[in-house]
Amino acid sequence: MFTGIVQAIGKVREPEKLGDGVRLTILAPDLGLDEVHVGDSIAVNGACMTVVEVSEREFKIDVSAESLSKTTGLDTFGEVNLEKAMRLSDRLDGHIVSGHVDGVGQVESMEPVAESWKLVVRVPRMLSPYVAYKGSITINGVSLTINKVEDTALDTLVTINLIPHTVEVTTLKHLKAQSYVNVEIDTIARYVERIMSLKDDDALF
Repeated sequence: MFTGIVQAIGKVREPEKLGDGVRLTILAPDLGLDEVHVGDSIAVNGACMTVVEVSEREFKIDVSAESLSKTTGLDTFGEVNLEKAMRLSDRLDGHIVSGHVDGVGQVESMEPVAESWKLVVRVPRMLSPYVAYKGSITINGVSLTINKVEDTALDTLVTINLIPHTVEVTTLKHLKAQSYVNVEIDTIARYVERIMSLKDDDALF
């Protein structure tokens, strides 16, 4: 379980082929790897991954073919957002994030507005019921608040206001039109949709 509050930016070294998947070595000296052990979970650009090797400055994860097919940005080198799994005693500063990517979105635009940035992402149509004005969404592992939702015939446009701090301390600063991003919907929205779909079933209620 995660919060969507990025703890460090890591740098992925050149991926190693591992069957149909890849093994990634991620340089992360600022993540506090002295507290990380083999078997621990770390969110990498929003995707929950298991540490298979760890040293003082870097760790390794194995990304399966299934994970590669459901995410973006985990099969190449570059910067990634990192968050260690939360403890039960931690403050929940973002929102409840599972690290299970629900779909890949595409950036429509990323542009400055006054001192902030306006990010517009096209979210797959299957995720449209789970995004709402002032609701939570995770983009590349970052917990964000939705400012506007606009449904189209093919997908949904989600508008987000990014404060300067968020842009500075995450990889969202690198986003531009046509960039692909990992999207996770709000966990609570998932359960609400399930309850509503069964509300007329007298055998259950």
